[in-house]
Amino acid sequence: MKSDANYGSEEVEDLRTLVSNLRQLLDLHTKYNCRLSLSLFEKGKVRIVTCLMLDKVAAPELVAATVENNILPYAEEHDIPLDELLLQYIKDMLERCSSQTTTLFTSWEAKAVAVLGCMADMDLKVDAVLEIMQKAVFPWSTVVEELVQQYLEMDGPKQELLKESYRLMEIRKLLRGYGIRSYTHLSPNQIMAVLRFILKQDSPTCLQDALALAEAYKLPTSQINYLYLIRLISQGQSDVCVTMLKNLPCEEVACVLERLTAWARLKLEDKDHLSDDHKKEKMVIAQVMVEVMKYQQVVHKHDALKSMECENELHMFKAIAHLQEDFDIFFTPANYEDREIQKQIREHHIAAHERARGHRPSQTVSTEAGLLRLGRLLQHSEQELWSDLALRALGTGDVQKALPILSELYEHHNNTGTGMVLFTAANTLCHMLEADMPMVLPEDTDLPAVIYHLTCQAITVCHPDLLLDCLELCKSTRLAMDIYHQCQLSDNYGFVAKDLARETSKDPYSQWCFQDVFHEDCIVLDPVSVLPVQYEITDCLIPVSQEIKLYPLDCSCLSHCSFKDGFNYLRPLLSPLLSMLQMLQECSQQELALRVLVNSYGSCLQHVTANVMDPKISAQLYGAQELRKYNVSLNDLRKITTSSLNSIAVALLNKVFNWRMVDCDLAIGLCTLLSKEEVFEILWKFIDSTLENYEKILAVARIGVELCSMYNHVDEKNEFLSVITDAEWGIKLAKLEISILPVFHQPTELKSTLIPVLVKNKRITPEIILQYCSTYGLDSDNVINQYVTTVLLLQEEEEEEADTSHAQAMCYADTMERVLGIMPKLRQTQQLISSLSAAIFKLSPYNYERIEVVLKLLLAADENVAGFSASQAVGLLQHLKSYKRLAPPSDVEHTFILENSLPPSPLDAVRLPFHLLLQDKHYWKIISPELSEETFPTLLLISKLMKVNLDKLYMLAVNQIFNTKMKPLVLEQMRRAQAPGNKKEIQKVAVTVMTYIRSIKNQEWAVASAHKITQELPSGYEKTQSLRFCLAIGKTWLGDPNLDDATRIRGEAFLCKLQLQFVRSATEGALVPTQFNTPEYLKLSGTPDKLIAVLYEHSSVERRFRDSGGQTYPDIHAVVREIVAINQMDLLKIHNTLLEKWICKTGSGLAKDMSHKECVRNFNDDPDLMRVVHMLQSQPTANAVCLLSSILSAETWPLSKSGPRLTLCHRTRALLCLVRLADADTLEAQLKIPRAELDNHLKCYIFVSRLEALNVPYTVQSFLSSPKEGLIKGLWKNHSHEPQALCLVADLCLEYKVYDPQLWNGLLQKMLCFNLIGDLQKVLEAAVAVPALWEISSFSRAWKSLLLAPFVSASLPLSADQQATFSRNFVLLLKCPLLLSMDLIGIAKGFAQFHLLAFALGTLLLIPCASKKDQQVQGFLSVHDPLTVLEQEEELMNTGEFAGIPSQIRETVLTYMTQHGQHVKLVKTNHFTHMKKLMVTSGQPDQVKDLINHLINHNRRDDARWLAQEYMKHQEHSDATNAGPQDLLTLHNL
Repeated sequence: MKSDANYGSEEVEDLRTLVSNLRQLLDLHTKYNCRLSLSLFEKGKVRIVTCLMLDKVAAPELVAATVENNILPYAEEHDIPLDELLLQYIKDMLERCSSQTTTLFTSWEAKAVAVLGCMADMDLKVDAVLEIMQKAVFPWSTVVEELVQQYLEMDGPKQELLKESYRLMEIRKLLRGYGIRSYTHLSPNQIMAVLRFILKQDSPTCLQDALALAEAYKLPTSQINYLYLIRLISQGQSDVCVTMLKNLPCEEVACVLERLTAWARLKLEDKDHLSDDHKKEKMVIAQVMVEVMKYQQVVHKHDALKSMECENELHMFKAIAHLQEDFDIFFTPANYEDREIQKQIREHHIAAHERARGHRPSQTVSTEAGLLRLGRLLQHSEQELWSDLALRALGTGDVQKALPILSELYEHHNNTGTGMVLFTAANTLCHMLEADMPMVLPEDTDLPAVIYHLTCQAITVCHPDLLLDCLELCKSTRLAMDIYHQCQLSDNYGFVAKDLARETSKDPYSQWCFQDVFHEDCIVLDPVSVLPVQYEITDCLIPVSQEIKLYPLDCSCLSHCSFKDGFNYLRPLLSPLLSMLQMLQECSQQELALRVLVNSYGSCLQHVTANVMDPKISAQLYGAQELRKYNVSLNDLRKITTSSLNSIAVALLNKVFNWRMVDCDLAIGLCTLLSKEEVFEILWKFIDSTLENYEKILAVARIGVELCSMYNHVDEKNEFLSVITDAEWGIKLAKLEISILPVFHQPTELKSTLIPVLVKNKRITPEIILQYCSTYGLDSDNVINQYVTTVLLLQEEEEEEADTSHAQAMCYADTMERVLGIMPKLRQTQQLISSLSAAIFKLSPYNYERIEVVLKLLLAADENVAGFSASQAVGLLQHLKSYKRLAPPSDVEHTFILENSLPPSPLDAVRLPFHLLLQDKHYWKIISPELSEETFPTLLLISKLMKVNLDKLYMLAVNQIFNTKMKPLVLEQMRRAQAPGNKKEIQKVAVTVMTYIRSIKNQEWAVASAHKITQELPSGYEKTQSLRFCLAIGKTWLGDPNLDDATRIRGEAFLCKLQLQFVRSATEGALVPTQFNTPEYLKLSGTPDKLIAVLYEHSSVERRFRDSGGQTYPDIHAVVREIVAINQMDLLKIHNTLLEKWICKTGSGLAKDMSHKECVRNFNDDPDLMRVVHMLQSQPTANAVCLLSSILSAETWPLSKSGPRLTLCHRTRALLCLVRLADADTLEAQLKIPRAELDNHLKCYIFVSRLEALNVPYTVQSFLSSPKEGLIKGLWKNHSHEPQALCLVADLCLEYKVYDPQLWNGLLQKMLCFNLIGDLQKVLEAAVAVPALWEISSFSRAWKSLLLAPFVSASLPLSADQQATFSRNFVLLLKCPLLLSMDLIGIAKGFAQFHLLAFALGTLLLIPCASKKDQQVQGFLSVHDPLTVLEQEEELMNTGEFAGIPSQIRETVLTYMTQHGQHVKLVKTNHFTHMKKLMVTSGQPDQVKDLINHLINHNRRDDARWLAQEYMKHQEHSDATNAGPQDLLTLHNL
């Protein structure tokens, strides 16, 4: 029972527990709004229940309300602290969510923050924040970040813990940025590994992150900076390295720099790794370390020891870097100080340089520069390197390479070392030429001259111990060079021969201080034979080798070297010396042979003398046997010298005498080498054998005088002095082309035989003759007489030329003065005057100066001259001297010159012949061609002086002046259309001619002269005035009472004809001012009525009415009035006749033409109506209106009795003229028609007249009242086969707006069939304004036919009318409303076919498709000349009817030329203004700049300045930002 009871109690207890739980569960539901299952409630506790309650909150925003309403009461009910409960919930929630994904967890973060906000205890809040920080997923969300920052800003006991945790979180965040996610406490070594890992990352913040991590673990930052710098160095960022070092603290920089230097040394010392990557790494390290060491030097600038160490390190790193970069040599710092290794490197690269020079000569410059850099890097001087290179090159025979190096050495390293190198190089070249070694030489090189030049350079810079050796080598190489310059030119022995250009460019010192006159002529030498021998002699003169060490003051040259034991320096010289002398003498090289002999013997003698100052001492020093050998050798050399010297001197002296100029000093020196007898024999032999070469004779004689003075030979000296006197006179007379040879070296009494030759010479002067007589003691009286006679009488073969006539006159005046000055010495002048008077006519008739001299002498003699008057001849000569001839010489003059055997004179072009004017026979033949208005006064004076007929002179003057001056002026005036300047000049000449005619005393001759010139004048004012003058002269002639009857009858008949001629000429003259003097009008001058009718029918009348204005037209009214006045006609009668002719179309063929021609539709269509209006405009308007009004109301022609019957057509024509002449008020008053209806009345009148022409009877009133559409269709039905009716129907349809499609379709087809192109054009132009007609099928075909019609009928070349037709055709194309259906490309090709390029391009611009248009335009301009297009646009499209097309064409062409760089072609054209404007608005800066440069280069600076200024203004307005305008401003400033 007990057990059963227990059993029941347990169940009751369970039941009680269940009830309690259910009650609590119900409370949760009712009080706290928490629904839980019983099983879940039974499993949890109070804390769990609260967590479940919070878990059920759907949004973080509801957490606060849930806590306040549910959680807080529940916690208070169960005595649970709310903050601890919420903290625990946050921990549990974070623990639960730590394994979930971040996307799910982000919602719990907001919920945890919301729960945190419900807590009140600050410590617990901080604990919650720490928990959130630990469990939040990186990167933190914005909610977490804001939460942490909020609590970091608060104060509290756990603030440091919060900050430490936040710092650890930051480090964690930092490490996660580098991929390190497992973060635990690390050891210092691990931290360093992490730091190295971070620094190796390619991140801009890796250094800051590493420093932050090091600071967090309290590690030194120098290590971090050092590692980062290593990374930068490996990347080659030298600038960044230096910048970073500058930003480091001072106490840290030194440590980092020392560690970097040590690290770089260790890296560069690595010899085991030589791959390309390692080499690149070492190059980067060396280059960066250079910059680093520069900064380290700045850091330690105050520490001298440290600064010196830094400088050494800097030099080392620089050298290593350059060696790596330039030479691929990877030196270690240890090798840098090893001189042996440096030497090996240098030798290796020199050899490589030589190989490169042989294989790739183009790389010579770069390799030589590399060697220089290598030498500097290896601490070797440039001089040492070039010296080695030069000597190595010479050692291999590469002279071409060695010479530039030696030149550079001398230019840049002017010291004793260079002198030694130059001497060695020259000596080496001598040995090479001696041994005939192969060499590489530059092209066209004179090698012996180069060797001599090297020795000259060496002697200027060498050490004093080397000076004597250089001097000896210099003398020998100069001799070798001179020998080579005498070698044959065809074989250059591997280098060129003597450079003649160098001979002309010697220095001034050598030109002024040394005589270099004589150059020996001889046989050329063979360089292959002589050069080795000469250089062997040179080697013998410098016997001591350079390899032997010399002591101070010791020399290697023969003249100053010491004896050598067992060796005789003289013996090797004998054989080459003899060989050289033989070769030189065989080739007649005497001067070179003398120099070789003297030089060699002098050196040998100086060598022996210097060593054997005392025989006893020398015997003890060198031994007696050795001295005997030297004695034997010197004696042999002396014999050779003595035997050769005499023959060389004689041969050379003869060469000196036979040279073009005798070198006196050299000749005297050579003479001293010979005996006296031999010398004088040579001198006299040369003087006797030389013919007329007085300069040489003079020089040799002076040598003889000098030698005689030396030897004290008086008689011999006088002989030489006599020769000197004759030679001096020979030279002086030779300049006058006189030879003294017949009396040269002859006795004094024979010298007079040369006098006739002297006085006949035209260049002789009295002073020379007197001096000659004085020198040789001759009688001067006879000589002077011969001289005067010859100067004045004998003809000169050639006149002396002078620059001006004044200068020539001065020359003759001087001759006159000299003659008059010498004549007083003559005792008798009678014979001289007789000869002059007889021989004056043998002088040239144009030589006024010579004639004047003779005439003055004759007048001075005061004696009568037979044959002519001296005073008259002098007067004639004075007139002729002031006169300049106009006409060329006549045949009479040529005949006179030939008959008298006179030479032709150039003065005949400007002077008249004196002799012919003295003779009456030929006077007028000479004077006639010279007559002119300017020369007439002078010729009149001459004629009066010569007493000839003056009437004949006036008549000749009239004819001459008229033919040469007046007649050409009149013709020129006619050609230039009445130029005012010519008219004044013609009047001036005419006055002169009339003056001459009035001066003729014989009146009949005067009339004949006037009439003769009148007949030759063309029609015009001048001829009319001339005829009037003839009439006046004729009346004066007939007024003479002394005339006989026959003469009077002849004169009256002449005057009658002259009067008729005057009237006709006046009529023709009236036509001249208006340029009507054409054959068409001139032939009507005899019938003035017909002439007036033709004048009114001139084409200018039509142009007056059709042109737009601005043109000038001939004044026909004035011409007609003048003709009427001249011919005394009735002008009104003429006007009436012409009105009947033009209005009624009367006359031959006009009436018939009128019947077959339709009536006029418009005033501008009929030229006759224009003539009527123009003719009536000369009358008062009232008279003209009255005249035309009478025609409108009359049945027959009212202005004549027999006029025609008037029709509506006649009245219409009269009405059109009346409307054109009168104003509106006059018309309204005259016609009784309101002003507003006047135009309509006129149209109706025209239409009625046209209906009358079709035999359709209508009056104006019936026409106005009739239905127009019915009238039109009736005409079409009955008269569609007549062209006139078609035009009338079209005009009526357009006027009265009848647009029946069927009617218009047929009308256009009919007009095309009748080929009425002109009428069709007017119809289509009017139909453009009627869109309803555009859809007619014939409309498009009519337009196409109209546009293509000119291309069918035209042909090249185009006439003016055809060109105008094409222009109108293009205007029609612009008006065409059907452009889309037109073949514009075909029309453009048609225009281009007839060379109308502007119209062709304008047609292409009408293409509607932009891309197609651009393509066609570009192709067109690429084929045709754009300038031609522009010129045609300016010429053919200058009216306003082209509607903007010209500007489009111009802009298109200019844009094309600008784009293709052709804009410079427009600079000198009229289109340049448009080009400048286009450049300003749309030009590119480069194009504008090129154009400005072109303008500046062609002196168009104003245009360039304007273009630059305007372009910059436009750029400023358009806010341009490119740099082009600045360049333009620079050009503008220029």
